[in-house]
Amino acid sequence: MAWFEKLAIVVFMVLFMECFAWAAHKYIMHGWGWGWHKSHHEEHGGVFEKNDLYAVVFAVVPIVLFVVGLWWEPLWWAALGITVYGGIYAFVHDMLVHQRGGFRWVPKQGYFKQLLQAHRLHHAVEGKDGTVSHGFLFARKPAVLKAQLRANANPQRRGPPRGKPTVVSDISAPADR
Repeated sequence: MAWFEKLAIVVFMVLFMECFAWAAHKYIMHGWGWGWHKSHHEEHGGVFEKNDLYAVVFAVVPIVLFVVGLWWEPLWWAALGITVYGGIYAFVHDMLVHQRGGFRWVPKQGYFKQLLQAHRLHHAVEGKDGTVSHGFLFARKPAVLKAQLRANANPQRRGPPRGKPTVVSDISAPADR
C-alpha cells in the first residue's frame, strides 16, 4: 500500500469513529446501555467508574483488526485509525473535560473551550433523556446547545418521550375550532 492510502484509511477511521461514538453515546449509552453509563453522570470516588467498561468492550474491535490486519494490511491501518481516535478521546474527554489522571488545564478560548463547554452542557441534565452534544470532537456553539436544552426542558416544544409513540387521540384540538 502507498503511504497516502494508509493515511487516508487512518483519517477516515478517525472521522468514522466520531460518527460511531456520537451514535453509540446517544442511542446506546443514553438508551439501553444506561446501566453502565449512568455512573459517568453521577459523583463517584475512585479512579474507575462502571462506564469505563465501554472502553474495554470497544477496544476488542481494534485488537481483532490489528491481528487480522497482519494478513490483510488495510485492516491494520483501520485499527490504527480507531486507536488514534481512542487516544484523542482519552485526551479530550477523560483528561481535558473530566480532568482524570491529574490533568488540570482549563482552556480559556478557542476550540478546546467549546468542546469543554459542550460536554459540560451535556452533563447539565439529570438522567438519560433531554441531553445535548453526544459527540466528542465536534461541538456546536454553547448558545445553540443552551437553546436546545431550554427546548428540551419545555414539554410543549418537545416531541413525545422516547419510546412512547404519539397517537392521534392523544393530541387535543385547539379550543377555537
